[in-house]
Amino acid sequence: MPHSTYLPEKMGFAVVAPTGSFEAGSYQQFTLTYTAGYFGIDDTGSLKIVHRFASDMGRPQFDDPAAPNYVTVEASNGALLHVEYDMKRNIRPWDKTLYIKVVRGFLREGDQIVVRFGDRRHGSPGMRIQTFCEDTFEFKVLVDAIATYSYVELPTQPVIRIVPGPPVLYKAILPTLRRTGERFRLCLKGEDRWGNPSNLCDQSFTLRANHDVDALPASVTLVQGEFSCIIENLAVAESVDLIIELLDADGSVAARSNPCRFVDETPLLPYWGDLHGQSEETIGTNSARDFYEFARDKAFLDICVHQGNDFQITTEFWNWLNELSAEFTEDNRFIVFPGWEWSGNTGLGGDRNVLHMHEGRPIHRSSHALVDDLSDIESDATSAGDLFEALRDEDCTVFAHIGGRYADIKVAHDQRIEKGVEVHSAWGTFEWLVNDAFEQGYRVGILSNSDGHKGRPGASHPGSTKFGAYGGLTCVLAPAFTRAGIMEGLRKRHYYGTTGSRVILDTRVEFAADAELFGDDPRLGDVGSEPVRNAMMGDILHTTDASVSFSIDVHGAAPIERIDIRNGLETLEVFRPYGESELGRRIRVIWEGSEYRGRGRETIWDGHAELDGNGFASVTPINRFNIDKRFAQTAPGRLEWSALTTGGFGGFEALLDDPYSGKLRIETALVRQEIAVADIGRDELIFANGGIERRIRVFRLPDVNPCSALRIEREIGLRDDRDNALYVRVTHEDGHYTWSSPIYLLR
Repeated sequence: MPHSTYLPEKMGFAVVAPTGSFEAGSYQQFTLTYTAGYFGIDDTGSLKIVHRFASDMGRPQFDDPAAPNYVTVEASNGALLHVEYDMKRNIRPWDKTLYIKVVRGFLREGDQIVVRFGDRRHGSPGMRIQTFCEDTFEFKVLVDAIATYSYVELPTQPVIRIVPGPPVLYKAILPTLRRTGERFRLCLKGEDRWGNPSNLCDQSFTLRANHDVDALPASVTLVQGEFSCIIENLAVAESVDLIIELLDADGSVAARSNPCRFVDETPLLPYWGDLHGQSEETIGTNSARDFYEFARDKAFLDICVHQGNDFQITTEFWNWLNELSAEFTEDNRFIVFPGWEWSGNTGLGGDRNVLHMHEGRPIHRSSHALVDDLSDIESDATSAGDLFEALRDEDCTVFAHIGGRYADIKVAHDQRIEKGVEVHSAWGTFEWLVNDAFEQGYRVGILSNSDGHKGRPGASHPGSTKFGAYGGLTCVLAPAFTRAGIMEGLRKRHYYGTTGSRVILDTRVEFAADAELFGDDPRLGDVGSEPVRNAMMGDILHTTDASVSFSIDVHGAAPIERIDIRNGLETLEVFRPYGESELGRRIRVIWEGSEYRGRGRETIWDGHAELDGNGFASVTPINRFNIDKRFAQTAPGRLEWSALTTGGFGGFEALLDDPYSGKLRIETALVRQEIAVADIGRDELIFANGGIERRIRVFRLPDVNPCSALRIEREIGLRDDRDNALYVRVTHEDGHYTWSSPIYLLR
């Protein structure tokens, strides 16, 4: 136990009112009443009321009775109390702490401390409760009755239930590639304003497809009490890119699916996964069983892996995760790998994620920091180098991750099993990790996951905390929808990552003469090879060609803003699907980047923009995930916002009254700039301020960009002095990125 177990039955009890179910992200008042037990609380003793690290409940404040999240604390006997709030004053995962210290007086048995969260008596709207769902949200109370700073958990804790609100948007999800004639499904759901799947849907839609679909009904009804609607056994007989729309009663488009491509033959099919997330048994929310059920039934994933911090995974929980992975794995429906996050300190290599092919394998923890049973401490791998040595003979794969800690792949890397780097998660976007790999000459794939802590793998809305991004997805191109098939795709780096959207992406190289395709990295020895004339993302090849044809085929749900074509660290071209003559009144202001690599990477972009001699006809936020943060047009030519980035990007799009008149002034703490509107063009203006890609970019777009699908081909000359790592990053107008894994060409 992390706290004292001394006589909890004599430490009093706590209740909360009201109880029951409450809408996620709503404002409420809760009165928590603690009644002292046999010992009372001595002078300088204290209470802690703690919440999980993952919770994004509003931060308590004690100074403004009319503002949100106002909290008051009183002792029934008049004892003087000192109250403060600290984000990290207790043992994880119960970090967030309201600390109440008796500083003058004491409590006897039966005396009470009354805490009003969101005290509305003086005008506060209440406490904004956490933005995601939880059946057992605890106000966990710890008591230091004897003033020793040794806390005892009360045996029964006050609990409420947090449930979704009504839907504000609908989503339609298809697979992204299938063979013609194969049966597939359409998955539908509604989400509330904080991204929770809602069971309060009560609406009928007409279904409209851009091509004939066998067995597609004319309409569908989403009913109350259900979190989703799945239409099975659909089929398409032609080679097309299918899109299905949901039309409401007046014919407006309520949702548009991602595209699904149908082809006559293909050796590989795409399967979508979130390979990294946590549950309440470590630092997340809801149970590990809930985690997998959400991934399969509410996010409609094909693959999912629970990745708890190893120093919190007890032997009992590791055994339970193995049982769950076996239970939930079902060929051709849903694939789970037994997995864990090696959570070593940054100086010892930083975070890695381990996916085992089979159940029953040992866990090699980075430490036993929060595991009391030390009987297996000899199996620990306390550095990344030790980890790779411990996994030498394991049937597994590893990828590097950046969370609170970051993976320092310069400290340790093992090409035998570390096949990828995670470029994006709910923590942000980290392209510098890919660059680290290129600098070291590593040959790795690029994937994206969530590391979600809010119980929503595969649909990981960041909510209202330090998580600054929507969780990512990895698309694995695999020969079979089985654990072995998916593992083959992962080991061959046949995958691509997105920031949460489902996109069709294919990158290929064509050779003039036979190239040598290796079975794995040839640095590993005799890995076998075969002659080929083309290659796909993730492949490693030797070629005598001086140049190759590099083709890019992408189709997303939103228009394509740009494609960065790269050879390792070098950007060869920034392709935009429109020319200068097509530009109009639409401009974008983008803020992005991070402070540095570590935990304190958040960059604050609070500020405003003003137009002089022009006006905003309309403004639309980009990647504004925290709807509590201010975004307001306060005058025809003034916009104000509160925003942060953690490596990714946010910003706004504006339609101007006049395309070229006047000046645009941008003011934030990091960037202050005045720009002539006429100078805003297709090529971005960049205003940097240190950090890692910490900057504001301003550029112009066409009024309408119809290009959501694109096929281009480039002849690319190859370097002799290093690997040629050909890959792309696609930027979509809806704020999403897509990265291909590189094709590695050796001359």
